[in-house]
Amino acid sequence: MFRALSVSALALSIVAVAQGHFAFIVPEKSGGTAQVVFSDDLGPDENVPIEKLNGMKLHLRADGKLTPLTWKAEKHSLVATVSGSGNRVLVGHVDYGVMQKGDAKPYLLRYEPKAVIGDPFAGKADEKATLEVAATGKAGELKFVVTAAGKPVAEAEVNVMLPDGTKQKVKTNKEGTTPAFAAAGRYGLWTKISEQTAGELGGKKYEEVRTYATLVIDAPASGK
Repeated sequence: MFRALSVSALALSIVAVAQGHFAFIVPEKSGGTAQVVFSDDLGPDENVPIEKLNGMKLHLRADGKLTPLTWKAEKHSLVATVSGSGNRVLVGHVDYGVMQKGDAKPYLLRYEPKAVIGDPFAGKADEKATLEVAATGKAGELKFVVTAAGKPVAEAEVNVMLPDGTKQKVKTNKEGTTPAFAAAGRYGLWTKISEQTAGELGGKKYEEVRTYATLVIDAPASGK
């Protein structure tokens, strides 16, 4: 097991679920298409312009390879056709922009959405990913593991949208793993890391990078 990253090494700060919008990849039931929404739940937010995600890059990830997916912008979502069948892992990336609130230092806001079509446990984390969440455990005892560059992140706050529509905030243990969830159905979740990394984007300088990782999976019922 990789040594867990401490909170002091990677400063973790999570805003309340109700106050934030995040990029989610939401597969359709058929698995043939997926939409990217920018919302505080898994449905499109009609009050938020989808143009904010125009720089989104989507890929189908399989066997360590990334195949680009093209998307079409609709009024409140980006819609992509997903080729293939069976278990598929969809990943995205977008540098949202350089943000600054008041006199606070400017930061780069980045979203790393992910979704798994089919077996949720088939979506193992990529060791090269800045931040990623993956499902682990088994049906009826579903857990989520948070990793940064392949290493588990301890004490990470993970905001979980459960199949019944309720929301719950949990923390990972020293192995980067959340408590178990028993319910079957669709889950959506997000977490965040902040890194003291300086750079420049679009002519704007920043002193910090805030990366939000999201995940959407469908958990099978226990015994299936």
